Amino acid sequence: MAERDDPHGVFGALLSGYDRLSRHLMRRPGTRCDAQDVMQDAWLRLARVQDVEEMSSPAAYVGQVVRNLAIDRLRAQRVRERHFTTAEIPDQPADAPSAERIVDFRQRVARLEEIVAELPPRQREVFLLHKFDGLSHSEIATRLGISRSAVEKLIMKALAQCRDGLGDLLDDL
Repeated sequence: MAERDDPHGVFGALLSGYDRLSRHLMRRPGTRCDAQDVMQDAWLRLARVQDVEEMSSPAAYVGQVVRNLAIDRLRAQRVRERHFTTAEIPDQPADAPSAERIVDFRQRVARLEEIVAELPPRQREVFLLHKFDGLSHSEIATRLGISRSAVEKLIMKALAQCRDGLGDLLDDL
């Protein structure tokens, strides 16, 4: 966990470059939500990075991870657009999920609800405003009278606790 607190590591690079990287993503085709999703995907990808101490330029690495994720997202979107029209996408899935899959999903949701309930109050409030009410980091900062940086840090901490709390349940996805 120490590397997440290191201002010179990948998380420090992600936090310090967050605004710049988000603005860059917004210039590409897509929405603000796509940019935010890419940044959160980047955080999750960076959480799995090993050998941070040996990294010569964490900022360059973070930038490359963000660019690659954005490109992957655009490619997937283009593939969907090329292969599916709205008329071809069924309203209901062809195969209903198995009873085992439904139980598994319900267990994951129940565990996630427990984790969110255990978050510190401010962290939980910011996380819910962002994830469930769809507010941007700036909107949350304005509403709560805190800095955007504080909002970003609270969301990242909440995501880390969710990831850590779900543990093995994430490996099965």
